[in-house]
Amino acid sequence: MTASPPTGDDLVEMLAALSNPLRLRIVAKLAGGRDYVSRLAREIGVSRPLLHMHLQRLEAAGLIVGSLELSEDGKAMKYYEVADFDLHLTAATLAAAAESLTDPDQGPTRKERS
Repeated sequence: MTASPPTGDDLVEMLAALSNPLRLRIVAKLAGGRDYVSRLAREIGVSRPLLHMHLQRLEAAGLIVGSLELSEDGKAMKYYEVADFDLHLTAATLAAAAESLTDPDQGPTRKERS
């Protein structure tokens, strides 16, 4: 079954999320397998609060998914992994996405610029 292309609004959100170099590095790291927040923060070299902010943005864009699990010692651990997405950008897919924008005249929001 072939997935339908993203709507214009979804595409804008996905591309805005990936436009940040740190978020792109996070997705690249998670492409190698799921990981939990503390280890991911250490491996990427950022604080956990900063990582959480970027993880939330990527999750909102549908690029990663998080799940809460209990470790053997009973600690709650948040794991993230890459979502099942397949994004092919061509002039035709961009044109189709532009047709489905809910507000094609609106510029990037504050959220999209971060």
